[in-house]
Amino acid sequence: MLSMVIAAYNEENRIGESLLKIKRYFDGQDTDYEIIVVDDGSTDNTRQVAADYKSEITNLKIISYPVNKGKGYALRQGVFASKGDAVLLTDADLSTPIDELARLLPLISDQQYDVVIGSRALEPNKILKKQPWWRQGMGKTFNRIVKLLVLDDFNDTQCGFKLFSGKVARSLFKYARVNRFAYDVEILAMAKMKGFRISEVSVRWINSPESKVNPIFDSLQMFFDLVKIRLRMGKEKTKSPH
Repeated sequence: MLSMVIAAYNEENRIGESLLKIKRYFDGQDTDYEIIVVDDGSTDNTRQVAADYKSEITNLKIISYPVNKGKGYALRQGVFASKGDAVLLTDADLSTPIDELARLLPLISDQQYDVVIGSRALEPNKILKKQPWWRQGMGKTFNRIVKLLVLDDFNDTQCGFKLFSGKVARSLFKYARVNRFAYDVEILAMAKMKGFRISEVSVRWINSPESKVNPIFDSLQMFFDLVKIRLRMGKEKTKSPH
């Protein structure tokens, strides 16, 4: 079975259509699945809009709490609640179309890899709608800092489309600490340290103009989180037997 985890913050205008797109895709597939929407303290009607689709999507679960805690925190709650043999993390706006799952799933199903991450950097021509210039600049700068401070194995750590073996996902997120947007880097750093097999696969991607990223606050938060990840990974390495 496949578990899909979606972190949603103030997504009342998009979550319904995304859920229907996922349902329509799986209606044509021979795959058991569940959808877990984590309402990350939304101040709009995200929870109710998602819940309205429960009668149509019987394998839909809603997790909700009153205060926004960040994407990393929300995804942790969804992964903890998942039961699938594979776990897909995907954005509420489906910036990466759900049918791109067909490129990633065989790599997990055949047990070639434990983690497969979608990438916008391997084939830039697959970016069907680009981010504004300032978001592109933020992304490139962040990626350089990631490579400098934490790990230089990947070209795009921040694409929201990631697939894990279910057991691996639940084991990694159990020890995750980063609550906001740098959670991807922490998870990949832990996966690499634990020796899990990771593959980066190019995917189609369509920018959504309704970004929840604050260019100042979130940039500073992500930088501080990277420093914390670097320090934590260093401590973990010193504990490991040589």
